[in-house]
Amino acid sequence: MRPSPTFLLVVALLVPACRDEQAGPRPRTRPPPSGAVEASGAVQGTWAAGAIKYLGTRVERGRDERGQDAVRLTHRFEATRRLEPGWQIFVHLVDARTTQMLANADHPPPLPLEQWQVGQPVEDVQVLALPPGAPEIQVLLGFWHDDQRLPVDQPAAQDGQQRMRGPVIGGKGPPVPEAHARRTATPPRIDGVLDDAAWHGATQLTLVDSLDGRPAPFRTTARLAWDDEALYVAFDCEDPDVWGTFRTRDDPLYTQEVVEIFLDADADGRTYDEIEVSPHNVVFDAYFPARRQGMDLSWDSGLKSAVKVSGTLDDASDRDQGWTVEMRIPFARLHSVPHVPPKPGDRWRFNLYRLELPDRKNAQGQAFSPLYVGDFHAVERFAWLVFDG
Repeated sequence: MRPSPTFLLVVALLVPACRDEQAGPRPRTRPPPSGAVEASGAVQGTWAAGAIKYLGTRVERGRDERGQDAVRLTHRFEATRRLEPGWQIFVHLVDARTTQMLANADHPPPLPLEQWQVGQPVEDVQVLALPPGAPEIQVLLGFWHDDQRLPVDQPAAQDGQQRMRGPVIGGKGPPVPEAHARRTATPPRIDGVLDDAAWHGATQLTLVDSLDGRPAPFRTTARLAWDDEALYVAFDCEDPDVWGTFRTRDDPLYTQEVVEIFLDADADGRTYDEIEVSPHNVVFDAYFPARRQGMDLSWDSGLKSAVKVSGTLDDASDRDQGWTVEMRIPFARLHSVPHVPPKPGDRWRFNLYRLELPDRKNAQGQAFSPLYVGDFHAVERFAWLVFDG
């Protein structure tokens, strides 16, 4: 009997634990075409010198009882000999394009492996909720015990890490948003106070949860303006506990509370600049010649910034209101700028971010353009920045 497309959700929404994790290793071979690997009995690969056959995974996509996008995965295996006890099943979901880790769905097998009957197929069923706007997801699976993975026999069937290639679940994120920076005749004073005329006429941008685009628990808004010399950026952050321990330029601000802007001036999806400011007005700036590659901390953005805290900085005993940031970013210091100054109508790629740690331990990521992965360097999800006259 074919299951109903409305699933009973038995596994919680899977999200990465870190909002800005490093990209995973690249696979040795290209992923298979998008679509389900049908569990039809054809052997897709084997483990441990043929001890276990992989008979494919059936993919059934539908909605859970809350109307959320969900998928039922039915993995089929067959043992060819008696198996050793202790092995568990791992299922990793990765971005099919970048191999970025999206979720770990490890779980015990439906029956301990030592109880599998030789020659009798075993079905392992998972029902998973998918985050809104999920990219194409590559399913990788196998067996693990302690710190070992059961080896895959066919090199082309695995990703180089003993993870068997399962199906690719098709998906596409929503279009990226567009922001307009208005030209200002009078640049704002960089003092952290957002009372300048340049900000009054600027469009207010609201940051959302970086993983799923939902409203963030703490409000963050931003504004953009420009003149012939520089791009001006303002952040207004609601924050009940404003804090930070870093005091030196280019410290790893991205591990604590911070606001950030990434700028890909020529919109090539490769070269980009990253600029961050902490509540203590400590600056981190870096140039990347490619996505997460060749980080150049010797680059000086020429940033002028200021922070205004409404509350008591670094005091967890009281309740703060928040903090505001102003930035002046000289065009002449940025990389791959097509025109200095920009011309009205020029279109760059960019994103705005905030990291908030309400308990000083667990990070909540925010973005102007949501990423749907735990990686602020997801350049394909950068928004468009349009320079208005």
